[in-house]
Amino acid sequence: MTTSPSKPLFSKRFVRTTLGAMALALLAGCASKGEPAYTPKELRSFEETSSLNSVWRRNVGDGLGRARYPISPAREGDTLFAADASGLVAAFNADNGEREWEVKLDTPVSSALNAIAGHVYLGTRNGEVIALDQRNGNIAWRSRVSSEVLAAPQANQQLLLVQSVDGQVTALDRSSGEEIWAYTTSQPSLTLRGTGTPMVIDPVSFVGFANGRLATLDNRNGQPLWEQQIATPRGRSDVDRLVDLAGQPVVTPDGRLFVTSYNGNVVALEATRGGVLWEANLSSRHTPIIVGDLLFVVTHNSHIVALNADNGQEVWRNDDMEDRWLTAPAFANGRLVVGDFEGYVHLLDAREGNLVGRTQVHRSGVSVRPVTEGSTIHVQANNGRLETLEVTP
Repeated sequence: MTTSPSKPLFSKRFVRTTLGAMALALLAGCASKGEPAYTPKELRSFEETSSLNSVWRRNVGDGLGRARYPISPAREGDTLFAADASGLVAAFNADNGEREWEVKLDTPVSSALNAIAGHVYLGTRNGEVIALDQRNGNIAWRSRVSSEVLAAPQANQQLLLVQSVDGQVTALDRSSGEEIWAYTTSQPSLTLRGTGTPMVIDPVSFVGFANGRLATLDNRNGQPLWEQQIATPRGRSDVDRLVDLAGQPVVTPDGRLFVTSYNGNVVALEATRGGVLWEANLSSRHTPIIVGDLLFVVTHNSHIVALNADNGQEVWRNDDMEDRWLTAPAFANGRLVVGDFEGYVHLLDAREGNLVGRTQVHRSGVSVRPVTEGSTIHVQANNGRLETLEVTP
């Protein structure tokens, strides 16, 4: 029997109504007993025209934990950084897998990592944000925010923005961790497990929330410059009314902003004023990616869809991996890369949408987005296995 992933879809933290609590208990109970809440498609053979060759593999502690914390690795330059849920953080040579350093923090890690400008930033279950020195793993600073952090902290030249699970966005001084400002919004009774991830550029930050709203915040003081309702709650139950903006907004150099929503639409906006350019009726809890003139979206039921980024028209759709709990998409060497709940990594031709390659990293599953650099793919499985793959041709 095919079992469903153990990672819960909803967050207990925000269940404040009897109906929401009952729905969450039912779903969490199904997951914990291994009963399928859906029917994942079985994988079928296909003509493989690309190979995924293993370059090196290592183990990172005990992995993502029973709760499947979204602790995706990060790469800067020739170094890859990864962590486990218990607080182990390690740095590896990205080319050969040599372990450069390893530290054990005194607190459990809960967020994706972000490596930038000499530091590795991460969030914890007890609401801390920690900056580590990339050279040796020493703690440069640590600061407390309002609650647990699941999204990777995001940086510009001066600030580090942290979105915590209670809906608050906190701006910290990137060099010291000192709080500069905080922005808070209302949260619905029930939310997806996790939060959106801010998109931070020098003057502003684009932030999506569980109430379906997108805000553009002035990085000088945290005041909203404009807000837009991306998805509107509908239905009677809290589950039906989920409209989380759980992915990260994507902004392009020409000033377009692309946002996904659960039970809502994919929306293209004019970034400076928030005007809607187009909408596509797709539900997604993942960050999309844009490559050339195509926007790629993994929907909530694991369809992979390519949209024309100029007008939102569907170019192709692949449903071969329906309900396989695909990760957010990555891009490597002309191929889309996604992982699934059985630990497979799939390659799709970005222009045509057909499957061209596949390999299994570990049967514990892959639930965090792969990290790519050129034709190299770094994948962290749920049990902590970290594998580097090379795409050929």
